[in-house]
Amino acid sequence: MGYIVDLGVFVADTAYRADRAPRMGETILGNSFALGPGGKGSNQAVAAARLGADVRFLSKLGQDPFADMALATWAEAGVTPVVEQIAESYTGAAYIFVEEATGDNAIIICPGVAATISAADIEAQRALIEGASVFVTQLEQPLDAAMRGLEIARGAGVTTVLNPAPAADLPPGMLALCDYLTPNETEAAELTGLPVTSVAEARAAAAALRGMGVGTAILTLGAQGALYHSGEASELVPAVDAGRVVETTGAGDAFNGGLCAGLARGDTPLAAVRLGCVTAGISVTRAGTAPSMPRLAEVEALSKCPPRNSLSDISRL
Repeated sequence: MGYIVDLGVFVADTAYRADRAPRMGETILGNSFALGPGGKGSNQAVAAARLGADVRFLSKLGQDPFADMALATWAEAGVTPVVEQIAESYTGAAYIFVEEATGDNAIIICPGVAATISAADIEAQRALIEGASVFVTQLEQPLDAAMRGLEIARGAGVTTVLNPAPAADLPPGMLALCDYLTPNETEAAELTGLPVTSVAEARAAAAALRGMGVGTAILTLGAQGALYHSGEASELVPAVDAGRVVETTGAGDAFNGGLCAGLARGDTPLAAVRLGCVTAGISVTRAGTAPSMPRLAEVEALSKCPPRNSLSDISRL
């Protein structure tokens, strides 16, 4: 197994659970509060590391209690930090509202010092990136840093994965640097201008993304699973039912961590997608983001169980 370089952001998640979100100017009583580790990049690194992958996390932190939380989280999961700590700024934080009845969420992210990650910072880690098996990034840090990371990785023949979240206008040429692109329905719609409300529409959006230069589009579709769409095949990989849904906040990150872990250990792309679906299926049965990521033994046990539905939707191109 080669190692994964994950360029991303850590934020401390402040999660509020309530029956509904407050209206502007309104104060309501919540049901519970939790403080824990988060950030898409960090969550994905934790997910992959807990599955046995060798993960190097590239980011910036402040020198504060939230940074201490980040370092402890990575140490527990087995993530190797490649991190600069800067006292003059702060470690990021996120406000997460969770609707009690459904587990659905709404999020505000303040990335803190990670917002200063630059293309020059990434260039300084060229050797690390060039030696990886998989390079993965998201869009919580500046776009020019993500772009430079993808350029270095692609130039060295490293497998590149972009999780285009949160949705943003991408610079020209970025999609063409992606061996794998992993948007959810909303992000795919933003990137293509096409609706994504069904599997058929997801397949059309995936085809459009490939037309924009993406190698393989993998659209995460919530309870339906994930649509794998390459130049050779288009297959809906069903979601996996691991129990009652508690919170969906970390599901996408769990999926991406599982996908990258599978790719790094040499799984076929489709098998890596299945690993991502099982990882996500377990994560939604637990509260929190990084704390919800399962261990390899749990994933292997659930992999023997039947999928959430029996839908078979395979199309050979």
